[in-house]
This record gives sequence, C-alpha cells and structure tokens, in this order.
Amino acid sequence: MARKKVIILGAAGRDFHNFNVLFRENREYEVVAFTANQIPYISGRRYPRELSGPLYPNGIGIYDESELESLIDRHGIDICMMAYSDLPDVEVMEKASIANAHGADFWLASPGHTMIRSRKPVFAVCAVRTGSGKSQTSRYVAKFFNSRGIRVAIVRHPMPYGVLRDEIVERFATLKDLDRFKATIEEREEYETHIRNGFVVFAGVDYEKILRAAEKEADVILWDGGNNDASFYKPDFLITVADPLRAGNEMTYYPGETVVRMADLLLVNKVNTATKTELTMLVDDLKSINDKGAIVYADSVVSADGSAIKGKRVLVVEDGPTITHGGMRIGAGTIAARKYRARSIVFAKDYAVGTIKDTFDKYRNLGQELPAMGYSKRQIKDLEETINNARCDVVVSATPIDLSSLVKANKPIVKVTYELMPRGRGLDRALKRFVDDFIG
Repeated sequence: MARKKVIILGAAGRDFHNFNVLFRENREYEVVAFTANQIPYISGRRYPRELSGPLYPNGIGIYDESELESLIDRHGIDICMMAYSDLPDVEVMEKASIANAHGADFWLASPGHTMIRSRKPVFAVCAVRTGSGKSQTSRYVAKFFNSRGIRVAIVRHPMPYGVLRDEIVERFATLKDLDRFKATIEEREEYETHIRNGFVVFAGVDYEKILRAAEKEADVILWDGGNNDASFYKPDFLITVADPLRAGNEMTYYPGETVVRMADLLLVNKVNTATKTELTMLVDDLKSINDKGAIVYADSVVSADGSAIKGKRVLVVEDGPTITHGGMRIGAGTIAARKYRARSIVFAKDYAVGTIKDTFDKYRNLGQELPAMGYSKRQIKDLEETINNARCDVVVSATPIDLSSLVKANKPIVKVTYELMPRGRGLDRALKRFVDDFIG
C-alpha cells in the first residue's frame, strides 16, 4: 500500500517533535516537507538525516509556508498537520480550508499522542498565550523545589533556529553555553535568567534524547513551555498561566484553550495591572471550560532603577515574541516607564531600520515598543542601529537578557525585571502536594 504523503506546518519546534514521535519510524506515512512560519530565517533548511532516520536518508526540506498550496499540488499531499502554536482559531481554520480545497486532510494531533513519559516526576508550566508569564512562573516553581533540596532539570520548549544537526541535545549550564550553541536573542531570553539562578536548562530537537539526559541530573523534570503549546512530556501536574490583559483569548486561540482544559491548576497572573472587568471575564471563561482545575492568583511585579527613568524620554525594548505574534498591547517595559514617571515614550517604529523595519511592517500592532529581535547577526546589528537612532535619553529594556552584552548602545540601558508574586498560599500548597505525592 502506498504511503500517505504528509506536510507538517510548523515554526521549528512542535513540528519536529511531532515528526519524531509520530512519523519518523512509521512506514504508513511519508513526510514530504515541513513548512515554516512565525520565525524568520528558518525556511530553506533541511531536517537532516541525523534526525530524520533511515526512512529519510536525504533528510526533509523546510519551505516557507507561503508555498503550502503549490507543495500540496506538486506532491499530491494527502495530509497537512498543524504543528505550531499561538494562532487565532480563525487562522487555524483558514489553513484547514487551504488544505481541504487542494484535496488534503487537515490534522490536529492530540497533545497526549505526542507526549513522552519520563522516569522522573514531571511538573509542566504552559500558558494561554505567549507573554502570559510562563517564565516567571517556571522560575518560581524551580526556586520552590530547590529550596527543599530537590534537584531540578528545566527542559524548555524547542527553539532550534540554527544548524539542526548541532542542536539535537543542548545543555545550558553557564552563560558561555549560550555562545557555544550560538543562541539567538529569543533563546537567551528564555535560558539566561534560569542559568543566572543556578539551574541547568535542556533544549534542542530530539526530546526523547533530551529527556533521558535531563533525568540523569534531576529529581524532577520542570517543563517550561513555549507560546501556548502543550507539554512534550506527560505531566504529573500541569499549571496553565492565564493573562487577564488579553481576556477572551483563552476561548479563541489555538492551542491555548486546549491547555486550559487540560490544567490541574489555573494561575491568573498580572492581577496587579488588570481591571476588575478583565479579571471577571477571564475567570468566568476559565471556569466554563475547566471545572476541575483550582484557580489561584498572582501579581507580576515590575522593578527597575526608577531614578534613571523619572523625567526621561525613553525607548522601550520588550522581548520579541510577546509583542510580535503574542500581540500584547504593552509589556513590562512600558509598565515600568509609567510606574517610574518617564517624561515620554518614543515610538520605536520611527527609528527602525533593515530587518527590524521589516518586523514592524509584518506586525502592524507594533509601534511604541521595540521588539528585541535577534535571529541573526544582521538582525542584531539592525537592532543596535535602531536603538542608536532613537532620539531619547534612556533605553528601558524589559527583555530578560543583558541587552548591553549584545549591542553597543550610545545611551544608558536600564534593565527591567519582573517576578511572580502569588496572592495567598494556593500556589505553594499545590507545589507542596506535588512534592509529597510524587517526590516524597
């Protein structure tokens, strides 16, 4: 019987994982191509034979998603599988319509069918949207376990944007490892703070091999999710972080609603910056689709050197994904600028050059804030030039990385931090129960 031909739609993460666990050794299907979206510079590569296995000795091509229709027609594709995250439901259905109109079925794999079981307890942190506060929640959880003498291995959702055969298993224990693996700014935003806090972070492409490496060093595996994707590992406990500043998205984004429905605990973050109306809408939605998960609350506390901001004209830099495909209206940098009474916030778009200008053209929601884009050396240089073009007194940097280590700015950079501060004892009680039940 002829193998069914498949295209996997992705963004260098979930797509590769789904291939590895569902198709790599499956003779009933032939994955003809991956398509790439959301992240720049990830198409035009190949998924290498070192990862694709003996059924694919020449690897698999990765194409820009704009070529999807022609790929379906040219190869007689039977199935298109959706395998990336943080998409409006209507956009998912648009892609389904394209596939169906060209004669292909459209698949959404259940997260449970792609989860790998660990020999160690797994605690997972996922979210409704990019920028909800997964990272600060993961930091809080890691510190909680560490304070009780529990060894934690943090496994981060994949971001393999470089040479894939060199990124099969990545272990980040020191800041030098970021350079060794040629980490992009987005990767540094997720890894750097964990490393500075004394934790080891694992990532890469092959999450079976990554898990087995992490298990050797840990009493518990902490899954630190990406975007609003589900865990790649079968969790013993799942927290889903929800964002009241985007109330309503919990019902209209894929796969955010899925991870809400799966959650053992729902954490409503940013209570200190949300309105009562936003909180009420969010909580009502969460309760309507998950009646088993308890709801706890937390503030996202923003801090900076206020004296360096007060009365100044500032350029605000935010982490890229939160304000690009995450669609946040404002981020922690703007909150800090307002909190510490900046004189004004300049419009970053007015000073953008090169690939940074291209980013503003692609994401029309951007304007006031500057996304910390850095997927290539060229893009980092464009980011630097954009910062240096800006007519301001100070750069307010709310990206988690040390921005000054990557760009040479001609004006002072004030770093903004943001940490989770739970309201009440609900989160700590849940963490203690997990320790008692699964670690002892």
